[in-house]
This record gives sequence, structure tokens and C-alpha cells, in this order.
Amino acid sequence: MRNSLSIRKISAMVVSAAAVVALAACGSGSSASDQTYKTEPSEGTPTSYKGTLPMPSATKAYSNPLSRDKIKQGGTFTAGITEIGPDWNNLSVNGNTAYMASLWKFYQPQMWDYSVDGSKATPNPDYLTSVKLTSTNPETIEFNINPKANYNDGTPIDYKSFVSTWKALNGKDSNYTPAVTAGYDQIASVTRGTSDKQAIVTLSTPYYPYQSLFQNLVNPEAASAATFTKGWENKPHNEWAAGPYIVQSVSDSQVVFVPNPKWWGNKAKLTKVTFKQMETSASINAFKNGEIDVTSASTADRLKTVMSVSDAYIRRAYSSSVNTYTINTKNGAVKDLQVRKALVQAIDRSQIAKISFQGLSWSEKLPGSVILPQFQEGYEDNMPAAAKYSAANAKKTLKADGYKLGSNGYFTKDGKTLDVSYTTFSDDPTIKAEANAMQKMAKSAGIKLDINIKASSEFSDTVTSGDWEIIGLGWSASDPFGYSSSSYQLYGSDSDSNYSFAGTKSIDAKLEKVVQTEDPTSAIKLFNTAEKEAQKLYAQIPTSNGPAIFAAKKGLANYGPAGYASTFIGVPNHTEDLGWAK
Repeated sequence: MRNSLSIRKISAMVVSAAAVVALAACGSGSSASDQTYKTEPSEGTPTSYKGTLPMPSATKAYSNPLSRDKIKQGGTFTAGITEIGPDWNNLSVNGNTAYMASLWKFYQPQMWDYSVDGSKATPNPDYLTSVKLTSTNPETIEFNINPKANYNDGTPIDYKSFVSTWKALNGKDSNYTPAVTAGYDQIASVTRGTSDKQAIVTLSTPYYPYQSLFQNLVNPEAASAATFTKGWENKPHNEWAAGPYIVQSVSDSQVVFVPNPKWWGNKAKLTKVTFKQMETSASINAFKNGEIDVTSASTADRLKTVMSVSDAYIRRAYSSSVNTYTINTKNGAVKDLQVRKALVQAIDRSQIAKISFQGLSWSEKLPGSVILPQFQEGYEDNMPAAAKYSAANAKKTLKADGYKLGSNGYFTKDGKTLDVSYTTFSDDPTIKAEANAMQKMAKSAGIKLDINIKASSEFSDTVTSGDWEIIGLGWSASDPFGYSSSSYQLYGSDSDSNYSFAGTKSIDAKLEKVVQTEDPTSAIKLFNTAEKEAQKLYAQIPTSNGPAIFAAKKGLANYGPAGYASTFIGVPNHTEDLGWAK
């Protein structure tokens, strides 16, 4: 399993999504302003449309999904992205971001394909001809590898890659820094089957669903702990990759992909793909000026702006991501559980959501899970009843904890004012409005909240440093099995990806039962029980799922919101199919 949940900078328009700059594209649908849409078209709603934007379906892709025969051969594609690197190892905790996961789609193995709503998982035929569960006692999985599959350095993709991936991610060697160990820590052996192109994976204890294992691979030539942890810093390493594209050039501000001459699958449709590091405020102007041809439109101001761009489409879908307030339980006053509880009670999450969704014609219930999106079957609201918004209850919680309300309206204890810091990574007006609203809410409960604004490029370094108290994070799912594969990643007491540092052995034990349960319905019920207990620690607070909204120039195909079939910035699993409609 690759890291099923990747961290991302939370923002109402998290990234300037993408662009095509070289070719003018022919459209594939109507743009009549007088047409009425009851449901959203798969290519999106034309910007000439004057009515209320139609709602999407949770089971459909809104990326203008087209078959390869309907896509031009050639053309270029330029994308804005919040950050590039610095660690290019997406399997390491230091490179475990949704942005890097998106870049990996272009040039690294993607072993599994997932349907939009997550109901189906199938082996990617470019890498796997079949995957079989051959025994349940012990659980044994047979991976049959495409005979044509090789890394760019000539190393065959065979059972040895499965061995090196298992050893790097199983957590047994502390010199490695895996983003997640779930599943790999339960593998007893990985052996050669009837040939080098068959890997036999045997588990010591049951782990389900097995489809979450080995989403990405570690090249045996890059399998040492030193390489895994430090060898990818500002280096994408084409030689260790195997995908439809290779990296032509890279810097802190830009990465360029071109077709991989050694790729054995369907030929990449585009001749060049460029991602540029871009602040969110810059991306909207870049879209207006034609410098990029896709951008996020997830705030009212941005949506209004892009609606004035001709020959463009608005693509909206339900997001498989969850936005959170994550509280660092090792820093400052929020080390105190009661302070964290009071802070959550003081914040009206529904008002934060209203600010975020204002002008978007979008509404949703407050989320109650950090892992499961509300559209996924089995979802439950796992927030404790005491978390309900109430400034009065927040004050009661603090008074019971020994705090006294001062004449300046703030609580104090042991001569110190209750002062907490909230870190953001955006200069967007909506994000500022949300932070200001949060600050006022905290003040009404006697809590002094300082806002610390940093540049988007500082996101990963800040998060992994732990030098913050409260931060807005988003968790983006790369597969639909987060309840099993990623629940320990976020809530495990000793997980390197638990950025709140909150957890208990009791929660750990409950999460371990989840992965041992084959029936998904039963497993999700067990997960909900564990998450309910975890949320009583008031450390990872879901704030919204929200819509994924993109503005795309006419004709862009196979890019945009598609649930589990694309990344949160719209990159499809099969990047070789990305291009322009004929």
C-alpha cells in the first residue's frame, strides 16, 4: 500500500490545478447560455451558463472523461501546484504529500486502479496482469507482474521490488521513514513464485483489504535506508521510476515531464507536462491571462472570476478529501486536553464552512470523520457530543481546568494568558476570513488566538518540523480503504504521520482489529468505534469535505475531479490519457 492518505495544505482553493498552453482545443459539448442543467455534464458546466450550477453525482467523474481515440496526439499541459518537493519520495513520511502523489502519477508505478466512488479496485494492467487471494489461512496473495514492466534503469519490475517495498515499509528497521506501515508490518514473507515475475505475499496475521497493499513500489536499486530517507531530496530520480513520463527538468519552482521512451504501455498523448509552483492568488490571474488553462475555483471570488472567461467549463464533484484543524498536543497550551476541548467547543465549524462555501451553491453536513468522506458507504459522524459549538461550554471547560477569566476577556492560569497559535499557508481572502472568524470565536470563549501566515512553499517543512500549535491540514485519499490502511497512520500512538501526536494503546488495539476483518461493512463499523474514541482526544477535528471545483478550458480531457479515480488536484491515474479532445 502506498500512503493511502496524503497531507495537503488546507485551503478553499488548495492548488492552481493545471493548464494546457500550446494548442487551442476543440470542445466536446454545448456552451449555450440558455440551456438548463438539472445535473452536471461530465465535461462540466460552461462558463456562459447563467443559472445555478447543477450538483454532481458522487459516483461520476467530472474530468471530461474521454477514450484515447477521442484525444489528440500532441500538445502541452502546464499546471500550477502548491509545492514541488523538496523530498521526492512519496513513500517516506517527509515526502508524503498529496502534491507529490500527483507528480508520482506521471512517472512512478501505479499498481491499482480505483473507481470514482471507491467501490471497485482492479490491478493496473500496465504493471499487473492479475492479483489473486490464493489462501486465507494463512492469507496469501499472488501478484502476477506484466512481463514488459521494467524500471528506467533496466531493472525488471519483479518479485524483488515487492521484497524491497515490504522491507522499507514494514517498520522493523528504524532507519527507514515510511509514511505508513499498516499491512506491511503483518507480512511474514515475500517470495518468488513460478518465475521472477510472480510475487507471493504471505501474511502472519490477516490484513484486509489486500487491495491497499503495494500501490507503489521501491526500486531494489534504491532500497537502502540511507537512500530511502535522504536520497530523494530535490532529486526525482528518473532511473528508479517506471511510468508514461520522465522528468526532463526540475527546480524549486518548476518540474517538466516528457514522454518516457522506455514506456511499454499506451503512448502518452501530450508532448510536455509542466507544473509550476504557484501561490493561490497568482493562479487565478494566470488562468485569466491564458498562462494556465485549469485552476481551482473553490471560493466565491475565484468562481466569479473564472465565470467571466470564455470557452471554459466549471467542473465540480464531491471531494474524497477531508479538511481538518489538527492540534499539536506537544506544543504550548494545547498540550492540555481540556484546552483542546474548549477550543473545539469555541469554534463554530458550521460558520467556517459557510465562509468557505459562500457563493458556491454548495451545502453539506458537517463532517464527523477525518478519514471517511460522507458519500462513502459506512460513514458515521464520530465527533463526541461535547464537541458541539458552545462558547459558554468552552468557558465552563476552562474554568473546571483551573483557568480564570481576566478583565481583558482572556483566561489565565499560573499568571499566563491562554494564548494559542494558528498557522495558515495562504494569502487568499477566504482563508483570511476563515482565520479571522476563528480568532473572533476563540476570543468569545476567552482564548487568545494568534494567526501565523506562512508561504505555501513552507508547508511541508513546517508540518514535519512540528513547530506549530494548530494547523489547517487536508487529508487526501489515494484509495477507498482509509478506514483500514490509513486509520493507524492518522490515529496510531506511534505513527510518524500522526501529526497531532495524540493516541492511546486502547485506540491502537481497536484499529488493529479493523485490518483483521475481511468483511468491509464490519471493518468500517470497527473503525467508527475506534475513531469515536480518538476524537475524544480533541486533536484532529474535521471541518469540511467540500466540493472539488475546477475551471478548465474547453476541450481538456481526463483532468479534473473524479473521486478516487484522480488525485485531489485532478491528476488521473492513467496520465498517458491526459490531453485535448479532437
